[in-house]
Amino acid sequence: MSAGALRASLLRANPIPPHPANATRLVDAPVRLVGTQETCVPAGIDAQEAAPVTEQSPRRSSVLLDRLPLPERNFVADALRTETVGGILLLLSAVVALIWANTLHHSYETASDFHFGPSAVGLYLSVAHWTADGLLAVFFFVAGIELKRELVTGELHEPAKAALPVVAAVCGMALPAVVYTVVNVAGGGSLKGWAVPTATDIAFALAVLAVLGTALPSALRAFLLTLAVVDDLLAILIIAIFFTSDLDYAALAGAVACLVLFWLLQRVAVHGWYVYVPLALVTWALMYNSGVHATISGVAMGLMLRCTRREGEEQAPAERIEHLVRPLSAGLAVPLFALFAAGVSVSGGALGDVFRRPETLGVVLGLVFGKTLGVFCGTWLAVRFTRAKLNPDLSWPDVLALATLSGIGFTVSLLIGELAFAAHPRLADEAKAAVLVGSLIAALLAAVLLKLRNNRYRALTAEEERDDDEDGIPDIYVQDRFAYHVRMAEILERKAAEHRRLAALARQDRDAGGPDGA
Repeated sequence: MSAGALRASLLRANPIPPHPANATRLVDAPVRLVGTQETCVPAGIDAQEAAPVTEQSPRRSSVLLDRLPLPERNFVADALRTETVGGILLLLSAVVALIWANTLHHSYETASDFHFGPSAVGLYLSVAHWTADGLLAVFFFVAGIELKRELVTGELHEPAKAALPVVAAVCGMALPAVVYTVVNVAGGGSLKGWAVPTATDIAFALAVLAVLGTALPSALRAFLLTLAVVDDLLAILIIAIFFTSDLDYAALAGAVACLVLFWLLQRVAVHGWYVYVPLALVTWALMYNSGVHATISGVAMGLMLRCTRREGEEQAPAERIEHLVRPLSAGLAVPLFALFAAGVSVSGGALGDVFRRPETLGVVLGLVFGKTLGVFCGTWLAVRFTRAKLNPDLSWPDVLALATLSGIGFTVSLLIGELAFAAHPRLADEAKAAVLVGSLIAALLAAVLLKLRNNRYRALTAEEERDDDEDGIPDIYVQDRFAYHVRMAEILERKAAEHRRLAALARQDRDAGGPDGA
């Protein structure tokens, strides 16, 4: 193809006007080859301008659920892929726990209550206790890394961007607590469980999406992930403040000293799992014996990891460690916790009690209505008072569906239920049943709302993933760049040449008396 023909086809096909400074040069400049990919670039135009971009310019903070920058989109996709697999394992663990507890109840109780560990250091614990205080520390370690990343480089980095998910999360935790309190004040129930319906389980929510086959656009998934990160932070604060027993200040001082050492080792770039894993175990044991919930040690260590890259690093330490630990958290720690936490009676009488006791009814209503209204109203208020605009590709029913999905509270809700009613094991089991029932109702409602919009979601997702120029980057991130239209022109020219060749062959067959190809 001649340079003049290429320029003419580009100018006809490119709907975006060239930069004024380059307008004359684009028309008259000869075409040259740049780099190893033989990308045609007019002489005099900087190659960087024509090169494919790897990230979008910063998003406008005034648009709610706007398209994500490319690096953020890739990170969210990778994180949610792992969480989705973990969520399916979590769902299976919950089902196995329910079947096991309701068919072989004695063996389930025996396994759950089996004790092991070094009693000399106060760690002779049951299996259920090890999974709740031990394995969940891994889950909260990952939550700490996620929170640090969001604060340093993610959605929470800029106050304008952080306002929306933070307000939505705060309202989404406050309103369920209010609903629970009102129900129990009116019904004469215990107020100890006010925090049970406040948490969202992102892995369980993603498992529901996977089962439904719902294709949420990346902006909705990212908002759900950020909402869950803030939700986890608030849940951590609730556990640390309201569910801390009598403090052992010597053990607490030792835990703090270990955390300081962990931070110092990070700063002087000491490497090696054989340093950090023993230190993490000692920190956890001291935190457990201090009276502060042991999972707080995991959060603290996650927050101390560096999330920014230094010169010569391919990945920041937090990014590298999260990539290694997240599968352990999602695929082992959380499913094992669910296996020994979700085994409650599901007989007709037990399910009926969920809607008769004020404590359990408060949990159900808090998850189904409190979380939904809290997240939805919080988002609306944030948009209203920050003068933000909703992404024109989406609508408020999409926010309502997402808010309903946030009513799926499982892992942290079960943990808080155990802590809140530790002195009343039967009530703790009933609270767990209420969490399961409330989460199931929220999942069913969210399924209906999401399915109503699923065709729209699939169209948006297909548009986000379209890569017609075959450069490995979705077109929406490069379609306003010169090089994109050059690549598209080359691809279309190759296709046109192939069709001309096939047309010539068809004409030869026709002239030779073959089938009519006209």
